[in-house]
Amino acid sequence: MVSESSSTVPTKEQIHRAPKVLLHDHLDGGLRPATIVELARETGYDALPATDADELEVWFRESADSGSLERYLETFTHTVGVMQTRDALFRVAAECAEDLAADGVVYAEVRYAPEQHLLGGLTLEQVVEAVDEGFREGERRARAAGNRIRVGALLTAMRHAARALEIAELANRYRDLSGPGVVGFDIAGAEAGHPPTRHLDAFEYLKRENNHFTIHAGEAFGLPSIWQALQWCGADRLGHGVRIIDDIQVAEDGSVKLGRLAAYVRDKRIPLELCPSSNLQTGAAPSYAEHPIGLLRRLHFRTTVNTDNRLMSGTSMSREFEHLVSTFDYTLDDMQWFTVNAMKSAFIPFDERLAMINEVVKPGYAALKSEWLFQDSPR
Repeated sequence: MVSESSSTVPTKEQIHRAPKVLLHDHLDGGLRPATIVELARETGYDALPATDADELEVWFRESADSGSLERYLETFTHTVGVMQTRDALFRVAAECAEDLAADGVVYAEVRYAPEQHLLGGLTLEQVVEAVDEGFREGERRARAAGNRIRVGALLTAMRHAARALEIAELANRYRDLSGPGVVGFDIAGAEAGHPPTRHLDAFEYLKRENNHFTIHAGEAFGLPSIWQALQWCGADRLGHGVRIIDDIQVAEDGSVKLGRLAAYVRDKRIPLELCPSSNLQTGAAPSYAEHPIGLLRRLHFRTTVNTDNRLMSGTSMSREFEHLVSTFDYTLDDMQWFTVNAMKSAFIPFDERLAMINEVVKPGYAALKSEWLFQDSPR
């Protein structure tokens, strides 16, 4: 009898139960709509485009569907607007951990920009501590609900601002918090006109401190952004990196030729934090079928699957995999491959990554793959 475990496309329910690892998720892009409405009322924020949670959810998704990264980023005015107090940050972080765990995410690195949460009088340090305490509370609530998750933070600097070194130093000071704590650094924001090389002092500092960082690159801007992030700045991972496809030629006969940058990215096993649904919204890819993730997976790049902004994209890790499974007929083996890639690429210590892979991820997929053995036989 031939095993069905590797050849069967997983069901929606199996996708939900599968252990998943998330490396690219923005805290201010994943709020619950009802929470935004309540926090706006509590904090006096009066600029929401709608005060009904359902209507607000639709507004965020439709506004993010513009095909423009710049317009997409404008939606964050409202989420950041209600995240200016300690209690708000704590609540949003706790709910983030809960929501991810309920979706089957067992490890997540969630990023946010401390400099964007100072309008209510908080210091950078108070922002980091409030979010960390929220993540730990969310982990506890998840365990009480029968779910397991570890959440680490990535501190983000805005590439159009001039505080990157300050935020890098902050990330380094808080890297030893209890739990995963602050596991690394990132820069984000509109790529065009704001190259990562403007923040070389921050990256040089992090390298001297043996700290980890990822850089948003190769999303709305092309190969030069990726090249600078890697060869000038020394990024450990590429936030998105989807435009690496521009350095790959596919001939009519199906043969593939990699340019030097694409070959370097693949050969060096540089992780790509791919976010399919978000890429469709910002115009980085026209459809799931045409998304570069299909080719990059076939070519064995270190590809990972991510949500980017769950609210704006109306998505979750399960939904991202549902789209990919339905588009590319991915199996549980494919899902496991993406998940192991992500866990290998996480910014926690090697022994902890290995333990998560061997004791959580692989056993979880093995259990799902074995379920066909216990299905009712036709009479």
